[in-house]
Amino acid sequence: MKMTRWLAASACAALMIGSSFAADNEGWVDLFNGKDLDGWIQRGGKAKYAAEDGCIVGRSVAGTPNSFLCTRKNYANFILELDFKVNPALNSGVQFRSDCFDAEKTLTIDGKKIKVEAGRVHGYQCEIDMDDKKARWWTGGIYDEGRRKWLYPGPLGGKDDAFTAQGAKLCKHNDWNHLRIEADGDSMKIFLNGELRSAIQDSMTPTGLIGLQVHGVGKDKTKEGMEVRWRNVRIKELKPKACAAPTADAALCADNAACADGYTPIFDGKTSTGWRSIAGPEFPKTGWEIKDGAITVLGKKGGDIITAKKYTNFDLCFEFKITSGANSGVKYFIQGDSDPKNRATGYEYQVLDDENHPDAKKGTNGNRTVASLYDILAARTDKKVKPVGEWNEGRIVVKGDHAEHWLNGEKVLEYNRTSPEFKAHFAESKFTKDTGFCARKDGHILLQDHGNLVSFRNLRIKELN
Repeated sequence: MKMTRWLAASACAALMIGSSFAADNEGWVDLFNGKDLDGWIQRGGKAKYAAEDGCIVGRSVAGTPNSFLCTRKNYANFILELDFKVNPALNSGVQFRSDCFDAEKTLTIDGKKIKVEAGRVHGYQCEIDMDDKKARWWTGGIYDEGRRKWLYPGPLGGKDDAFTAQGAKLCKHNDWNHLRIEADGDSMKIFLNGELRSAIQDSMTPTGLIGLQVHGVGKDKTKEGMEVRWRNVRIKELKPKACAAPTADAALCADNAACADGYTPIFDGKTSTGWRSIAGPEFPKTGWEIKDGAITVLGKKGGDIITAKKYTNFDLCFEFKITSGANSGVKYFIQGDSDPKNRATGYEYQVLDDENHPDAKKGTNGNRTVASLYDILAARTDKKVKPVGEWNEGRIVVKGDHAEHWLNGEKVLEYNRTSPEFKAHFAESKFTKDTGFCARKDGHILLQDHGNLVSFRNLRIKELN
């Protein structure tokens, strides 16, 4: 029997009154203007999309694959909210942090090669599943479209039966439902009608498009015209969190007392306490200068210095100032004496004058430029660097295998040491002979003497669980 349309268009129009379709002063921006599909582009299949009565309407078409109405803009960290109403017989979903390639591409994920066809939308999807006949009720779950399939419930958390039971209570059958998707770094959470449905940590795709799905219905012509509607589609992009401001007198916290927002100085601005030469137990007698609250490498072969303490999970903030053509770095997971062969080898936040030092043009795709993970992964090309002679703020966040590099309040690099992408880039780096490189769980922090004049100040750290 042919399906009939069952969604009342007037319901959209009635509920438009008093809605938040204009950007407000809390940072919300509407992705749908209520009138047309400006700012959106259709990808994948040939389902029909239209703007009607203040709603985005998607209608199924037989003989076509999954269809997606996608934002033209990519989003990284955000809160996305929307309402939806769907024919129970029609599966749907909301893509986020997703990709669509112009040419066919093969991805290697967990050792498996996955072919992604040109024009195929793939990535994280918030599931919409209101089928009362199937009675699975997995709306609010996280499905990895075109890649790994189910993540939650699945390998990243959640149990099938409990998830179904919760969904059966929360889903409003044949009615409007509210979704909230939060994506911040490697943390992703989905709420359905005000209650948390799924939460995962995953860093495979840190940014991407948002897409509204009309699922394929096969070749059955009787299933054409089934509808899903979306309204009140709005987004709030999350601003990067800056490091806590340093205390007025860093020395007051030098004995590990609590500092601003949990940060503790690891350089007191006056002495070399807490630091030593990587070549021995003492601080270098020459080559480094402590003056005016800063510690400066003079470029006179003083050698690298490291913290006396090792760190595992941490949020490290620091400021650096370079001179023209200078090269240095802040390294972490340094083994020092425990691995004499590779004692100064580790993960490096590159400190460099990109304009005047030749190293910026070496390596691969800019992976030796400022704020990059030296010789492995490049920082964003649109990073904001202050001129030579001015102070820049750096930040390194490490939690387990996940790490981030920040520059002047913006995240410019994010990676997971266990991901296929990281392993592929590492295999092309200069560190492959260091067999323990990827497995390190802790280490000293190092300030590098690369033979150039570079200053550091306000070095402070928050140890994370």
